[in-house]
Amino acid sequence: MKAIEFSSVDKQFLDGDTTIEALKKTDFSVEKGKFVAVIGPSGSGKSTFLTLAGGLQTPTNGEVKINNQSFSTENEKSRAKLRFAQIGFILQASNLVPFLTVEKQLRLVDKVKKEKADTKKINELLTQLGIEKLKKKYPDEISGGERQRVAIARALYNDPAIILADEPTASLDSERAFEVVEILARETKEKNKATIMVTHDQRLIDYCDEVYVMKDGVLKKQEP
Repeated sequence: MKAIEFSSVDKQFLDGDTTIEALKKTDFSVEKGKFVAVIGPSGSGKSTFLTLAGGLQTPTNGEVKINNQSFSTENEKSRAKLRFAQIGFILQASNLVPFLTVEKQLRLVDKVKKEKADTKKINELLTQLGIEKLKKKYPDEISGGERQRVAIARALYNDPAIILADEPTASLDSERAFEVVEILARETKEKNKATIMVTHDQRLIDYCDEVYVMKDGVLKKQEP
């Protein structure tokens, strides 16, 4: 089943009298259980593509669907609700709340949902990611690799269908970078997620099922 699908999607911006095609007409989809990488130089359109996938902006033309459900054509309130339920974001900077412990980073998700925290699920997730001993630690008390694991845990805690990772290893050394991507690959398969990772690091694409190259707003599948 297609977890996310682009149908004839493009994105244009006006710069004075000039129209900039940030993303040219794109047809793209990712099925559940697939780990996909998008690579390409800075300014190629990768960020535009990812923000369209996450519903943070809408296409100029075409449509983005999530689980065969309209997404990009919905109003902002509906998109935000669907985004929160179906998409987990992992960013280059872990974006953790500095005054919350590791455990409370996940409990914050429940507060937003106005639901009771699932302590068992929190403990299981932290254990799977090897950070259960960090529960009471604050972000400034743990390493960069550990912070990214916490960010992954937070993204997975809501059990989203789709994981969008924007340069998730950029601030990590090689060992930690491989570690984080191995975790993403494992979680994608074991929990049947559709994961899209934007990265500059071509060493990491060996973990992915498919690789797409973005250049000048054009997305093309890289052949083996």
